[in-house]
Amino acid sequence: MELTVSASNVIHVEIDKLKGGVSVEDCMSVSRNIEHNLDREKEDFELHVSSAGLDKPLRHINQYAKNIGRTLAVVSSDGKKAEGELVKVADEGIVLRVLSKQLDEKKKKKILVEEIIEFPFDQIKEAKIVISFK
Repeated sequence: MELTVSASNVIHVEIDKLKGGVSVEDCMSVSRNIEHNLDREKEDFELHVSSAGLDKPLRHINQYAKNIGRTLAVVSSDGKKAEGELVKVADEGIVLRVLSKQLDEKKKKKILVEEIIEFPFDQIKEAKIVISFK
């Protein structure tokens, strides 16, 4: 869950689940619970409750674990970029399997090369799920 409140009392709540996606009913339930605990008579506010969404960066280890097997685009804190399949999530970081085409000097043609790249969580600037319509 991520919560932000603006100076003009606009409350944005972003929710996620460990298993499955967030439904409209989930958003409605959270919204009702928040509104039940706030008094509009004392303070006027605007409330927005939504799911994390595929276009948002991953922020929590549980979001990474939920997306094992999907393709991630990762930018490290030193600017290094990688895109590959998320194959492992551990307490200290993630492991990507990156496939790239490289020139085989002997055969003079490109071959597919697999590389395993580890990213410690403290080195990840941003990680997003790559949306594919293949």
